[in-house]
Amino acid sequence: MGKVILDSNFLFIPFQFKIDIFEELKNLVGKFEPVVLSTTMEELEKLATEKTEKTRRQALSALRLAERCTVVNVEIGPTESYDDVIVRKAKEWNRPVATNDRELRRRLREELVPVIYLRQKKKLELEGYA
Repeated sequence: MGKVILDSNFLFIPFQFKIDIFEELKNLVGKFEPVVLSTTMEELEKLATEKTEKTRRQALSALRLAERCTVVNVEIGPTESYDDVIVRKAKEWNRPVATNDRELRRRLREELVPVIYLRQKKKLELEGYA
């Protein structure tokens, strides 16, 4: 399968639903390299300082979890959002994205990018080509 790009909210799954995302991804797609973009790390760092106590704790835990991933430095354009960068890189690399963000999933589907998401709060599902 190769690389799978993980979105920030996907890294919250283990703390919200007690699911080992790395093991579940391996079961779903086989051998893979989890990738987190540097912009996703920035987003998590912001969440770790700006939101509620629960969100701060989860963001800090997600940052620790992201240490198990390959962090790829990417540039963010002046008008780009964090999600824009994920869509751009997923298309450029032709790699699937693991996210639970409904709007991001819709955008990725429109761009024909495969999406991995949590279904029924208990299992991961792959949507689109793999």
